[in-house]
Amino acid sequence: MEQLRVTEKHGSNYILYELFGDCNSYTISELQVKLFDSIQETNVVLDLSQVIDVDSSGMGMIMAVFNDALECGKKLYLMNLSPSAHKT
Repeated sequence: MEQLRVTEKHGSNYILYELFGDCNSYTISELQVKLFDSIQETNVVLDLSQVIDVDSSGMGMIMAVFNDALECGKKLYLMNLSPSAHKT
């Protein structure tokens, strides 16, 4: 089973998370906590260029963070979607 590795970079008004590997129900727990905490404070950018697979749990988590961003007046950006992430 593939793991999910996350790197974090800070900008002036955002946090960029670069994801590497599978984004599924087995791998998203740590990322989920980071995203829900971060979106309360600042905009969040997810770089999905190195994501191998996204399942419904991964997509559900992204949608939940998007909804929280709307409630907080923040934005969630997705960039460089891999073919698998784009398909999902």
